[in-house]
Amino acid sequence: MRRRSFLAAGALTALGATPAFAGGRRDIHVRPGDSVQAAVDAVDGPGRTIVVHPGTYREVVNIPSDKADLTLRGAGRDPRDAVIVYDNANGTQKPDGSGTYGTAGSATLTSAAPGLSVHGLTIANDWLRADHPEITGTQAVAAYVTGDRSHFSRVRLLAHQDTLFADTTALTAFDRHYYRDCYIEGDVDFVFGRATAVFERCHFHTLDRDVTFRPEGMVFAPSTARANPYGFLAVLSRVTSGAEDGAYKIARPWVPSYETTARPSLVVRETWLGPGIDAVTPYIDMREAYPWQSMRFREYRNTGPGAEVTVPENRPQFTDAEAESHTRAAYLGDWRP
Repeated sequence: MRRRSFLAAGALTALGATPAFAGGRRDIHVRPGDSVQAAVDAVDGPGRTIVVHPGTYREVVNIPSDKADLTLRGAGRDPRDAVIVYDNANGTQKPDGSGTYGTAGSATLTSAAPGLSVHGLTIANDWLRADHPEITGTQAVAAYVTGDRSHFSRVRLLAHQDTLFADTTALTAFDRHYYRDCYIEGDVDFVFGRATAVFERCHFHTLDRDVTFRPEGMVFAPSTARANPYGFLAVLSRVTSGAEDGAYKIARPWVPSYETTARPSLVVRETWLGPGIDAVTPYIDMREAYPWQSMRFREYRNTGPGAEVTVPENRPQFTDAEAESHTRAAYLGDWRP
């Protein structure tokens, strides 16, 4: 497998360049030759906007919790125009010899900032298994997001295993995320975590892993806290596939070793499921000790060949009355992004 090419015509990236300021010092403009991280570091108060101009920015970006209400916005008309990309994996050795990055540490973009907004750009991790057969920790995250009120719209999130880690700032937190009109692709557990996350009008795309075993992967792997009434909600979305028919599952539950009381929750409603989803057995266990049937997995009024209900016990469905409690408004509460 060859690494994806994200380089826009004429785009050069040199880390450490000083970002340009404009608009009464409210906006920070980043252009090829500048660093997005340098722009984040330059943010000196809440409500600032970083405008990322067309180009490819090969770097890791970390947005700490003290950068509240930050907006990261692509300047191009197409989210493909501005790309932030890097290639760390779970098992990649750190340059200082202190060990490997781990799953969360592999992320191209990490944010713990409350009120983060990201619009109109691409965030990618282009690490490939085939290029690193010596590494067994193959999780390679594009975005690791933990802050409450994190809002992504018209964002492309690209990787293979563990593309989007939608998580919370603490085990006791029910941080809320809202993803609208986003494109998210990957193979194994590529949307996972414990956040209260709404995915509205999003396009999920499963990749062909060129393997013979089944399943090739799973779209979702929620790890919702037992006390949280809401986990992942996918609504008015669609799931397509680059793999053969039936090669993918909708989800499996993730019960982390650091939170064995988790009770993962996923609702997929009014969503088109393509033939890449195994319609007969769309869910699978991650560990035998935590069967998916004991988790909170439900569907409602889905369509498409991957949504066909042939074995009802394998596809728990909401009634109309139950579905009324699982909407964007219910999940996001007093937050109206």
